[in-house]
Amino acid sequence: MYLLVPHLLFRNKHVRFVAAIALFIAIAYPLVFFNYQANGFSTTPYWGVAKYVFISLVWVAASTAIKLFQRWLIDSRRISELEHLTQSAELEQLKNQINPHFLFNMLNNVNVLTQKDPQKASQILEKLSDFLRYQLYDSARPKVLLTSEIRFIHDLLNMEKIRRDNFEFTISNEGQLTGIQVAPLLFMTFVENAVKHSLDADNGSWVHIYFGVHEGELSFKCTNSKPRLEATLPGPGGLGLTNVKRRLSLLYPDRHALKSEDSAQTYSLSLIIKL
Repeated sequence: MYLLVPHLLFRNKHVRFVAAIALFIAIAYPLVFFNYQANGFSTTPYWGVAKYVFISLVWVAASTAIKLFQRWLIDSRRISELEHLTQSAELEQLKNQINPHFLFNMLNNVNVLTQKDPQKASQILEKLSDFLRYQLYDSARPKVLLTSEIRFIHDLLNMEKIRRDNFEFTISNEGQLTGIQVAPLLFMTFVENAVKHSLDADNGSWVHIYFGVHEGELSFKCTNSKPRLEATLPGPGGLGLTNVKRRLSLLYPDRHALKSEDSAQTYSLSLIIKL
């Protein structure tokens, strides 16, 4: 248990391990046989050898099994820790890729508005400071309140409404949302894509968002209008959407369903998460 198994078997020296077991059994047999005789037991050498070898192999198998089980427990714990660390690092990397993408878009919008409408640019910068505060503090936690995420999305859409006069949005909810916790910034990419792909310079555009909690499931739906000139284009995509899909597979494996519906006038995305 403490010599042969750790130094030979665990190092994949199987032939040496078997040879060492045989050697130890052979060396120890005379001591056992003479001990039998010294204590008055009458047994033939052949029967004594068979019985001794059988008992020895049972003990070897039992001790080896114990050490293998201990090794399996240690390896399982190590693998679990490595998977957790790898998953946490990957999630953090994905989240960090999403945040600069959003800030880059908003700063570009402010840059344009500083020349066209400085007052609106000032309003966006004020709300952008709230965004940064949320991202630096609240979104740094593994989970945040769903109500906080909804307020965050509401601010995002309000900023877009300030930037675009012909833009409208609604956020509706159903069920008990208080106390529900979700991964931070999980829905922002969907909303941001909806806003981006609803842009229409000649006609009004809109985004409708729904949150619902029912029987242990969180439902999210985001529907946006599509510009007439781009009615044949495919639905939203890109790096942000790819990242959030990967986050969903890591955070809610086998506990979420994501689907989309694309038509000539609207694009709709639905997400269901089992809490």
